[in-house]
Amino acid sequence: MRTRLFKVVGGLAALALAAAGCAGEESGSGDEYRVLVLGGVSAEGVLADNAATSVLAAQAGVDAVNEAGGIDGRKVVISVVDDQADPTVAVTKLREAIAKDKPDLVLNSGPSTVADAILPILGQNEILSLSTVPTERSADPEQFPLNFDLAASAGDQIRAYLPYFEEKGYAKVGILHGSSSYGEVYGASAERIFEDAGIDVLATVEYDVAALDMTAQLEAIRSKNPDALVLDAYGAALGYVLKGVEKLGWDVPIIGDTSVSATGLISTEPPSGVLGTPAVANLVMQVYRSAAFDPADQRVVDAVARMRERGDIRATLILAYNYDALLLVRAAAEAAGSTDPHALADALVDPSVVDAAPTAIITSYNFTEERHDAQPDADEFAFIAPGPLEHGQFR
Repeated sequence: MRTRLFKVVGGLAALALAAAGCAGEESGSGDEYRVLVLGGVSAEGVLADNAATSVLAAQAGVDAVNEAGGIDGRKVVISVVDDQADPTVAVTKLREAIAKDKPDLVLNSGPSTVADAILPILGQNEILSLSTVPTERSADPEQFPLNFDLAASAGDQIRAYLPYFEEKGYAKVGILHGSSSYGEVYGASAERIFEDAGIDVLATVEYDVAALDMTAQLEAIRSKNPDALVLDAYGAALGYVLKGVEKLGWDVPIIGDTSVSATGLISTEPPSGVLGTPAVANLVMQVYRSAAFDPADQRVVDAVARMRERGDIRATLILAYNYDALLLVRAAAEAAGSTDPHALADALVDPSVVDAAPTAIITSYNFTEERHDAQPDADEFAFIAPGPLEHGQFR
């Protein structure tokens, strides 16, 4: 098995980033394969950094496939739309882009609320999409036959916890998760998977992602005396959770999900971050192995080099799925001999096709006819302590 910012040029409008535009053409016509990537590049703080990294990864992926001959012999051009990480803005901008110049492929940069909002539009317009954030419905081919989730589902990520729990001897846990689309799926999946594996889930508690104090929710879990706290938190919410743990004086191992590791707060020293402070002394976080620096992993080394040619990598490679997206679509087009979205979707569920794609961020995509999520192998994941981030990788 194979293991493993773009520069904001301004405004909220779509930004062409490759060859001359092709406005007014139908999707699939001409010599260009058009990719549209949405991202909240004008959002605040961590959302902007994550979106910029996601977009940068897509640009680097375009460079990689164009150097290899394009997609089905067609040069790939990419346009970026700033959706402000707002689902309403994303819907408006996507509709405008489709009306003006229908893309062949749409990529997003999250959050899950944006993915939820745009999927019906993509389905109605029969546009292939590869999503960086899973939602409750996104991997269901009955509902969205042309969408594939690049990120592991909550369930696949959670199953990778089990060997870690066994290693550490954790038999009873508490779960704290956010009220986002992903957070709700994460909480329900974690409770079910842990209990099925014989782990005693003492409490599953949800917090409002817009709240500024999670102390009450944390106290509800602490009162049950778990061996460890399993945490889903992203962005500013993570800071408030960690502050709440400190406020309670709670000395408990905390196992953060990939949302935690995707938050720059934990890889940044004070005053803007918490790296090296008591707040993260008990924290480990789940990452893809590609996000932990390994000079021997040539595919990841190459991906990072391509991204750096485009700009600074402002967040972890956990946000760089879109690099793999272009490589997967190229492999699918080569197998199908076509860029028809339905033909590409059929090819992506063929294991031999995805195995042929030299992906780097995740190396074991396992799409099936029944499930259009990544389903990566468990050894794609690692649990590491917070550390400094350099070029998208923890050191």
